[in-house]
Amino acid sequence: MAQRLRGRVPSGVEVRELEGEPVSLVEAWDGASEVFVVDAVRSGSPPGMLHRIDASTGPLPATLSAASTHTLGVGEAIELARALGRLPERLVLYGIEAESIAAGAQLTPSVADAVDDAVERLLEELA
Repeated sequence: MAQRLRGRVPSGVEVRELEGEPVSLVEAWDGASEVFVVDAVRSGSPPGMLHRIDASTGPLPATLSAASTHTLGVGEAIELARALGRLPERLVLYGIEAESIAAGAQLTPSVADAVDDAVERLLEELA
């Protein structure tokens, strides 16, 4: 997704693609006032559903969990940052409902469509 955004975002917007433990996000967004995070999630919704949650207004819904193989997911990293007073002034999570998080799993058509939708919605929001 980061590749699709590079070169299309307004000047001054930095696009980063991070791998590894999601807790590293806390360091990555240090000093930023506005952050958008896109990740796979699981909430029990149909695969490919796109969730947009403004995490700066309050805790993430308890029904939403990261679709992660890591110890901590993105949601836990966001809540850790909130507890430490290190949450950006505005943080928006675009969560794409995953179908499979197995290593090497390919995107299903519904999830691929949601990625396309997330790119377009994010670009609109940044404009």
